[in-house]
Amino acid sequence: MGPIAMIFSGQGAQYTGMGRELYEASAAARAVFDLADSIRPGTSEQCFTASKEELSLTANTQPCLYCVDLAAAEALREAGVAPACVAGFSLGEIAALTFAGVLTPEDGFSLVCRRAALMSEATAKTGGGMAAILKLSDEAVDGLCAGFSQVYPVNYNCPGQVSVAGEKEQLSALCRAVQEAGGRAVPLAVSGAFHSPFMDRAAEKMAQYLAEVPVSAPKLPLYANLTAERYPDEPEAIRSLIAQQINHPVRWKAILQRMAESGVATFLEVGPGKTLTGLVKKTVPGAKAMPVENAATLAAARGCAE
Repeated sequence: MGPIAMIFSGQGAQYTGMGRELYEASAAARAVFDLADSIRPGTSEQCFTASKEELSLTANTQPCLYCVDLAAAEALREAGVAPACVAGFSLGEIAALTFAGVLTPEDGFSLVCRRAALMSEATAKTGGGMAAILKLSDEAVDGLCAGFSQVYPVNYNCPGQVSVAGEKEQLSALCRAVQEAGGRAVPLAVSGAFHSPFMDRAAEKMAQYLAEVPVSAPKLPLYANLTAERYPDEPEAIRSLIAQQINHPVRWKAILQRMAESGVATFLEVGPGKTLTGLVKKTVPGAKAMPVENAATLAAARGCAE
């Protein structure tokens, strides 16, 4: 099977019922949900039964997704699956930080709740939206965004796919320009302009919050959204990367390429959905990729790793 990477799902992958089978199948996964409920009562029930609309509210999405991401990873660890490296997409990076030992489980969950509140607060003040741009190069998308004062390229997902964020009217105009340039624009079902300057205040407040949060050097290679490089060991550098991730682009394509260059041959997407699995297949041809989000996929991943 070769070296394995665990990649942690990001916002947008949530769905009603996520995590329930992991809770029932794994004691390690159940412990993740139980801890979350002790800090934020009702989190597990929200994952299992809340409507799509309720789960789509950032204040709910992020704590719930974090739990399912980390529960899937811990269920794999419980089964003896040991990754060579990890990374998380946007919100997923907080779960990856916890799994890698940078944050304690308690601090990781409290941090993700704080992150969700700050980003919700910023969205309420700034508004904005996001769209995925397909069939154009990174450089072409960068060039189109440069023609607008409040639209930014924010997530470099895979070859031919970049997410953009910004003010809604300008975003609509950019989407029209994308079509004229031969690309395709798909609006994203998110509540704000994440990973853009619209989140500057949230990033500032997160930096203040992090000043009081203990952090440790990663116990295994952990790639940062901000740089696509491995997280350093120094506490202040770690805190800076976590805070700046909120208002800067996610360099996911580069992260996957770096992992592949390090020898990773198999990517396990831990958490809801299959979005990252698809991005792997488009970025690292020939790599094996599979989601781990329920009892069946957990068993399949465990079997592949044996």
